[in-house]
This record gives sequence, C-alpha cells and structure tokens, in this order.
Amino acid sequence: MTTLMVQGTTSDAGKSTLVTALCRWLRRQGVTVVPFKPQNMALNSAVTADGGEIGRAQAVQAQAAGLAPHTDMNPVLLKPNTDIGAQVIIHGRAVASMDAVAYHDYKRVAREAVLASHARLSAAHRVVMVEGAGSPAEINLRANDIANMGFAEAVDCPVILIADIDRGGVFAHLVGTLALLSESERARVRGFVINRFRGDLALLQPGLDWLEAHTGKPVLGVLPYLTDFHLEAEDAIDTRQSAKSDETLRVVVPVMPRISNHTDFDPLRLHPQVDLRFVGPGQPIPSADLIVLPGSKSVRADLDFLRANGWDAAIQRHLRYGGRLLGICGGLQMLGRRIDDPLGLEGEAGSSAGLGLLDFVTRLEAEKQLRNVQGRLCLEGAPVSGYEIHAGVSQGQALEHAAVRLDDDRLDGVFSEDGAVLGTYLHGLFEQPAACGALLRWAGLEAPQTIDYHALRERDIERLADLVERHLDTARLRHLCGLGEPSSLS
Repeated sequence: MTTLMVQGTTSDAGKSTLVTALCRWLRRQGVTVVPFKPQNMALNSAVTADGGEIGRAQAVQAQAAGLAPHTDMNPVLLKPNTDIGAQVIIHGRAVASMDAVAYHDYKRVAREAVLASHARLSAAHRVVMVEGAGSPAEINLRANDIANMGFAEAVDCPVILIADIDRGGVFAHLVGTLALLSESERARVRGFVINRFRGDLALLQPGLDWLEAHTGKPVLGVLPYLTDFHLEAEDAIDTRQSAKSDETLRVVVPVMPRISNHTDFDPLRLHPQVDLRFVGPGQPIPSADLIVLPGSKSVRADLDFLRANGWDAAIQRHLRYGGRLLGICGGLQMLGRRIDDPLGLEGEAGSSAGLGLLDFVTRLEAEKQLRNVQGRLCLEGAPVSGYEIHAGVSQGQALEHAAVRLDDDRLDGVFSEDGAVLGTYLHGLFEQPAACGALLRWAGLEAPQTIDYHALRERDIERLADLVERHLDTARLRHLCGLGEPSSLS
C-alpha cells in the first residue's frame, strides 16, 4: 500500500483541490484511493457515515474517491471558538476546548489518533492520498508536528509541494519552503506543482527550468487558473458569483467572526437568479428580499457582534418592510428569547438574550448532535436533506410550528405564524433542487430555475481529473502512488 502527501507553500495554495483531483484521477483507473487529512482547522464540517464530524473538504474528497465520508479521513479537527482557542475533535467526537498552548502539549495524544486512522485506511485501500495543513515551513509549529512533515516522517511517505502562482512570488515560495526544511524532509519532496497559472506557458518555462536545476527536483506540471469552477472551500468564504439574470432575488448573509458551514450558501452563489451578498463588520445591511443568519461556533459571542454592528435593528426594519428571515443552526438559536450556556462550552458560562423574534429558548449541552437527515419542508412539502451539527437543544411553544418534518418523525426548527421567519438546524438546506426552489419562492422569487448543485459539484470534480491528465506528469504520479515502473523515472 502507498501513501502520497500533498503539502502547500501557503494556506489556500491548492492542496484540497489537488487531493480531490488525484482521488478522482485514480478512481477512474480503478485504483482504490482514500483521502486523509491528519489535522484540519476549519469551521466548515460534515457528518460522516459513522456518525462523527470531519472537515468538509475531506467529505468532498471522499466523493471524488467514490467513498462515504468516515472519521478516519480526518482524525483531528480543530474548530476555533476564539482567536486563541478551539474545540478539539478526535475521531469525530469533541473531547475538549483548548487554547493553543494546551493543544501544543496535547499533540502527543492527537498523534496516536492520527497514526491509528492512517493504519486502518492503509489496510483497506491501495493509495492513501494525504493533504497537509498550512505550510510545512511554519517553523514555530515544527515541534510535535502531525499536520505536515512530522506526519510524513512518521509514515515514511513522499511529498508533492504545491504553490499558487496567482499570489505572486511562486519561486520564492517553493525555494524558501525547501530551505526551511530539514535534510530528510527536503528529500521527501519528490516534485512541485504550480497552481492557478494564466498566460503563455512558454513565458514561464525559463523559471521552471531554473527551479528544476536549482533544487534538483522535477516540476510535475502547471495547473491553469479556472474561472468557472466551484469546489467547496475548506474555511475561507468564497464570494465569487456566477453570472446573474435580470430577475434576481437579493439575499444578504451577515458574516460574524465564528461563522460556520458557510458552504450552505454555495448553491445560492451559483444560482443565476440569486444576488448573494456577504456583509462584514462595519457594513450596513442593504435592502434585501431575504436575510440569512448563518451557523456559528460561538453563538452568544456572535450575537453580541451582530448587535454591536447594528444588524439587529436592520433585521427588525427588514421584517417590518415585508422581508423574509432565515436562521440556520446558530442562526436559528439567535431567533429565540434566550441562549443558555451553563457549561461554558462556547466561551464564558452564562446566558444571553436572543433577538426575541420567536417564543423558544436554547440550552447548549455537552453532547453534540451529529446526524445526516432527510425530511420534508413545511413549504410545499418539498423533500429536503442535510446534516445537523449542534450542541444546542431548543424548546418552546414556537417550535410546535416546525420548519421540517424529518423522516424519523422528529420535528425540526420553526416557521413563524406570519410566514416571515423560518429557522432550522439543517445545514445543506439549499442543495436539494425542490427545497431550494420552495425556499426561493417563499423569499419572493416567482419562478426560480432548477439548479442541481450535486451535479455541478460532480462536474467540477471530473474537470479536475481532466486537468491531471492534461497538465501533470501522470507517469511520475503513478510511480509516486506505487503504480508505475520506477526504472525510467528515478
């Protein structure tokens, strides 16, 4: 069995994209391949088939590999709840909240979880395709590293180093990263991939020739910049919009410091009839048809942030003028009368007043709710599917008028009596075409087009595999995956 690792010179260099591409490329050849990220720090997560929680990027990579997401694919997930602390999730389950210093000491325990997951995946799959985190050149994080070269050294695997040329300084990124590695770590780097190139490749070739001569390592290929392309972001908010028609629905999402699972809004960004705007700190909420309060890793703190920006008054004004309001997960909890956190799960223990729009309260409990679910919306009885990731349990009279009836006969969320406010714990609400259409009609779009979000994602995963075939050295890649003859490539 073979393990191959993709590391990047920076965050957002293209590691997730390349691992996704290689998973689908190998699957096309009938190779059993599994994605793996030892340690991930992200607020976008997914619920696995075994009832745990992993980074959302690994769930997309699992789709590329033709597998159901599993907690072994991302054994350590860190979900920041402050600037210096995070919830630590091991094998899909939250074990504690730690500050950065405490987690640095805890890495010895996390390392055992990482190696155990890798051993299980290696035993079941021909190739384990690993994604690093950040950059291996972060020398302040080298001690007890489990995310980059520390892992590669532990399992003795080769590494591909990817850099984003669109950022500028690509040769400095690659050479500088190598310079900060130890001798044994440099030897693990078997080649470079340059990402997001636009222009004439002939103009880049002298630089590629110099890079190979200077480092003694091959350039495995140059991937082009894709303009009409979508892959769910690991953490950063993607604000790109697809081309819009003349008739659009105006949707606004207030962005709070601990916004989570903002991939919920990708189907709206890609919808030709939706003008989606993310509003940041200090910005007023513009006129809109629909305001969506997103998920949050620190609901009470984000609610304070919302008020500090005057967005609570803007939401009240929006409702008075006939606008619609949707709350998802933490956004749902904000709609009620109160949020209680007696255990201090998301910050200092205590209670906060909600927006008071609906009659219910939420209590945060230690056991997180993790489910993949299906059901029907209260709107048009439209079929809906999604996933729940929340510590809050909501109770109150308003919840008797539910937003969703789930297939296990549970009721989820709330739909206000006047029809202006809807809240739900379900992430992925807009991914099913029927549910998306019903929600857009509720928000005021008379004739929404049907968009198959899952088909769009599958199309772009296929496009990535095509890029591997066209632009990368597939013979060397097969060799690095243990699938080719080494004699002519060594």
